[in-house]
Amino acid sequence: MAEGHSDQGINNAESSDNVVDGRTIVELAYRPQSADTLVGLRVRERIKWAGLLLRGALLFLSIGNWLVSAAVRGSVDVFSTAVLLLVVLLLWGYPRLQAAHVQRLVGWQGEYRATVSPAGITCRTDHSTLIQKWSVFQGYRETAGHFVLLSRDPNIMCVDVLPKRGVHEAGDIERLRAILDQYTPRV
Repeated sequence: MAEGHSDQGINNAESSDNVVDGRTIVELAYRPQSADTLVGLRVRERIKWAGLLLRGALLFLSIGNWLVSAAVRGSVDVFSTAVLLLVVLLLWGYPRLQAAHVQRLVGWQGEYRATVSPAGITCRTDHSTLIQKWSVFQGYRETAGHFVLLSRDPNIMCVDVLPKRGVHEAGDIERLRAILDQYTPRV
């Protein structure tokens, strides 16, 4: 132990760093819905251009195939029309299927209680607790009804969605926005 320092002084300094002002904490309580996940997936989709480009290319090629087939034969081909409709249905329905799958994975846990503070985001259910520090996130995007936090990894595998309906008071949304702005950038 160094001269002039005590373990007690160090512990007090560490514990005083962990004291958080009540105004810098926002608590949310909500039941996750499939629509929340769909919003998160759409935000992720807009940030990651590769998936958007691939879907656009697939749609473009399907429409091109249908048009060329119709022009060569002089009439609409049933097979190419069915392929085009299948592609459109898959492009439209796949995010919804993903959101429904995620809802089955998380919905059974009941109400989520999220605490957003300078330390990060803590999410509790009756069955689990997840603590994420701000360093996990590359940033966030705000939508009309949600705050969507995106993970730092290159593929953005983790998307946290905080629904605005989960706040207790109207002023909590502004406080939540201020905390997010302070600890992670908007993307």
